Amino acid sequence: MKRTKRIGILTAGGDSPGLNAAIRAVGKAAAVEHGWELIGFRDGFLGLAENRWTRLDRQTLAGILTVGGTVLGTSRDKPHRMRIGGRERDMTDTIVANYRKQRLDALVCLGGGGTQKNALRLLDAGLNILTLPKTIDNDVAHTDATIGFDTALGIATEAIDRLHSTAHSHHRIIIAEIMGHAAGWLALGAGIAGGADVILIPEIPYDVGAVAAAIRSRVRRGNNFSIVAVAEGAKSIEDARLFADVDKRKKSARTKEEKDYARLRLTEFESKHAGNTLRLAEQLKELTQLEARVTILGYVQRGGTPSFADRLLATRLGTACVDYIAEGVGGVMIAASGDGVKPVPLRDVAGVLKLVPTDHSWVTAARRVGTAMGD
Repeated sequence: MKRTKRIGILTAGGDSPGLNAAIRAVGKAAAVEHGWELIGFRDGFLGLAENRWTRLDRQTLAGILTVGGTVLGTSRDKPHRMRIGGRERDMTDTIVANYRKQRLDALVCLGGGGTQKNALRLLDAGLNILTLPKTIDNDVAHTDATIGFDTALGIATEAIDRLHSTAHSHHRIIIAEIMGHAAGWLALGAGIAGGADVILIPEIPYDVGAVAAAIRSRVRRGNNFSIVAVAEGAKSIEDARLFADVDKRKKSARTKEEKDYARLRLTEFESKHAGNTLRLAEQLKELTQLEARVTILGYVQRGGTPSFADRLLATRLGTACVDYIAEGVGGVMIAASGDGVKPVPLRDVAGVLKLVPTDHSWVTAARRVGTAMGD
């Protein structure tokens, strides 16, 4: 008698709207099309290491399409560096053993850049791995879109919309800090859609003097308020040079001492940079003589009901993932490509960020409507 295929699934990294829609798509397609079993591991790779799982049948999957977050829970634990019993351990062998114990034919991992790298490690350990790209930052390489980005873009745009009335009424500079540590897709898209006057993203280091000049120019034209959309990872020209130098030292380090020192410097820089938006507000206040206020959107961008576009994307990618498993395809990320999907080798995805090209059509469009980009 032929054994029923058994598929595992987990969500790792930060939560994103649309994760439940993807879980549902994988589970329903597996059951309806093939009669396969789907089990979900709790809290990402940690649950896989601890063999904490739940059966995901049609009844369990019912009603989760529109629910935000993830019914499985998530964590940022890495298979090779996991905090167990108060110390850091490599749990890769345990994860492989649990995969075998559960008699899995494939493991589907939903996540962003970090998840793609961790999935590749498990692929190299001998597991059959497929991934789905999710992150509100939209920075996963080789996919047109990531699950969660559209919803977050709508939330950030609505926030900027609402800030306009306050900025106008009080003649203020209002700075909206939007998520995006290394890539500026979210801040750029929301800034354009929300009509921000200045947009600052990590890919284009800014000159605070140029930002202030753009705001003063608006005042001379009779506009006594300005909206600044800034990605959390946006850096001044000076900070960008410093960061690039430290990062270069880290990559070129040969000895453990050199690597540890470079990591320490990088941690110190990132810790200092955490308050960058507040410092920017003080600088602009001093240079323009206008009141400046900061709104940090934070985790609000991750929450709530997924947009219809994210539900569609999650369903497309999730059902296609099951098709690829049925065809014997593994070791790939299921990417959005135009109106279709395509499998991309995990080796081509892991460790690669999709950044905003400085000549991207969104950047060009922003400049053409008079939006200042800080340079």
